[in-house]
Amino acid sequence: MSYTVKKMSPALAEDYFDFFENRAFSDGSPFYPCYCTAYNMSKERIDREFNCKCKEYGGGDEGWKRALRECADRMVSADEVQGYLLYDGGTVVGWCNANDRLSYYRVSEFDPSNTPPDEGCGYCGERGIIKSVVCFEIAPDYRGKGLASMLLNKVCEDARVQGYTYVEGYPANDGGYDGIAFTGPVRLYEKLGFEVYEQKEDYAIVRKKL
Repeated sequence: MSYTVKKMSPALAEDYFDFFENRAFSDGSPFYPCYCTAYNMSKERIDREFNCKCKEYGGGDEGWKRALRECADRMVSADEVQGYLLYDGGTVVGWCNANDRLSYYRVSEFDPSNTPPDEGCGYCGERGIIKSVVCFEIAPDYRGKGLASMLLNKVCEDARVQGYTYVEGYPANDGGYDGIAFTGPVRLYEKLGFEVYEQKEDYAIVRKKL
């Protein structure tokens, strides 16, 4: 198989949505149809652009999916969702959400039905210092092949070229939310030279100096 990694952009929106809607959660994952946007949204924005729209569309499963899709479409079009798509030929089989730390209102894993409060990042100072990695998603048939490592390595390579000082990840303790470590396991980061910067109650901040 021939794999390639492409940096996310609005021009790749069709591939992005095709992955999330058709392959990312084809194993019956409880996170379907997540589009990996909540990290970039304040609680106020989630309520305004998603929860209120969900009610407007009649609530329930269909109202929720419609509101989520529209919200994701706006954010992708505005280039707010950053990261990398991994292709097997012309088909996306993996995703990594990576952006400047100050672009995120929260990191690590959380219960999607109970969004945690907005977070600051007092320790990173300003933009251009820390590139954060908040989520990986690999299509079920492609897991266990080292593709998450391929994505993380690309994040580090590009962050170095962009002048970042650090790349950070936020692996959850005890296997992640609902037993699914969508921020990536600690061993994924350790293999690429990351070290624990700070241990939180539910997750670790792991960091690699570039």
